[in-house]
Amino acid sequence: MKRLCALASGGKDSNYAIHWAMTKGFDVILLITFIPARGDSWMFQKVGTELVSVQAEALGISIRFFHSSGKKENEYNELVNAFNYCKKIGGEGVLTGALRSDYQRINIALAAYEVGLRTFNPLWRKDEFSYVKELVAFGFKFVVISYSALGFPSSLLGKEVDKEEILELLSAAKKYNFSPAFEGGEAETFVTSAPFYSFSISITGKPYIIDEFSGIYLIDQVKKIPKRVQ
Repeated sequence: MKRLCALASGGKDSNYAIHWAMTKGFDVILLITFIPARGDSWMFQKVGTELVSVQAEALGISIRFFHSSGKKENEYNELVNAFNYCKKIGGEGVLTGALRSDYQRINIALAAYEVGLRTFNPLWRKDEFSYVKELVAFGFKFVVISYSALGFPSSLLGKEVDKEEILELLSAAKKYNFSPAFEGGEAETFVTSAPFYSFSISITGKPYIIDEFSGIYLIDQVKKIPKRVQ
């Protein structure tokens, strides 16, 4: 059984990758979460990352935070630093939620190779429309915590996305030609429930609409909610 360290942003893609690894029998020993100093990082999500520790608790996996400058020229070395720590604690590979970004995939692969780790990218090149439907079918729930795209449904900001909201999202993505999986930076998400979570997460806050193209959900409270016994 390979021991993996997962790059975890709190969003749907990294959570799905962790779900995939656990169903395939991998041992995910650590969540690696970067906290970028800037919101325009090419590599790392910024919004909501400080809350990943709650997801780590729900998964029963240790977490380690790494601070990032958010500057493109520094991100490779920041990855190497984190992966060296993964190798130090017995990690054999790095797990990512990379879906379409060659920049992310290549830099992660090179940094992992430099320290002697393999990379696993289970979402790579999945059909985005099918993938988003699959998320909901598998029992994932997530909240849209920011968006920046023409035609993105502002009503979804701060809302837990389930089957009904997915249909609205896919319809808007087709109409306005944006990525339904947000691979162009159209939105950021925070997962509130997933198959391997021991409890669900409730987040409350206030939606702040910046302009006609963008908005952010200002989170002010996080609660752990026991899962119902089926």
